[in-house]
Amino acid sequence: MCTHRPTCPTADSPDREAARTIASHPEQGWSLLCNSVLVFEDTGELLPDGQIIAPRRPRVAV
Repeated sequence: MCTHRPTCPTADSPDREAARTIASHPEQGWSLLCNSVLVFEDTGELLPDGQIIAPRRPRVAV
């Protein structure tokens, strides 16, 4: 799907979040990347094959 140069990472790449945003809906809390990954504001992801990536929140130091 990506036509950028250099080509964006694929949905199954570890760096998939580096792909360009093609649609952003901050009022709904999500963005669509050019590799068809949905990224949510809580850092969760939905991959094109339906796989869910759980949110990865930073640990809070006590």
